[in-house]
Amino acid sequence: MRRVVYNGERLGLREVTEADVPALHALYGDAAATQHMPFGPRSLAEVARLVEQAMEAATAEPRLLYVLAVVDAARCDVIGVARLSIEAVHPHSAEIGFGLHPEQWGRGIGTDLVRLLLSFGFKELGLHRVWGARSPANLPAQLAMLTAGMVEEGRIRHHVHTPQGWRDSIVHSALEDEWIER
Repeated sequence: MRRVVYNGERLGLREVTEADVPALHALYGDAAATQHMPFGPRSLAEVARLVEQAMEAATAEPRLLYVLAVVDAARCDVIGVARLSIEAVHPHSAEIGFGLHPEQWGRGIGTDLVRLLLSFGFKELGLHRVWGARSPANLPAQLAMLTAGMVEEGRIRHHVHTPQGWRDSIVHSALEDEWIER
């Protein structure tokens, strides 16, 4: 198994560990942070199980799921989570997802994170297409993805079931041959 450590200027990505459960619970347990996710706030035990599943997925061959801690490079603390899921039937393509603790919002960290995920996907994993889906109401995610160089492709109607009911998703993508590292 190849352990992921991938660093940018302000952020780093690394494998999640059991020690990250409290920091990830600060994100996944927060109502504001999960407002655009397809689930409500999670308990500490639920987050621990997610980390356990992520650690198991890291040992799979071929590896299709990367759940990574987002680390502030200056302070070395976990400020979020990033996910990259390679499609088994289309191994050239992967879906990204990400979440940041609300204290990080409004500082351009989301854009830096999307850039780092794109760089990791294209340079390290050799992907051709990276895409992500967001809630139509999640305008900061829209701005982060567009600023990082992703293109808005369109809307998937009733794509995700949330605690509030069905929700559409807006899809963004970047292609390796069009992507310019920014």
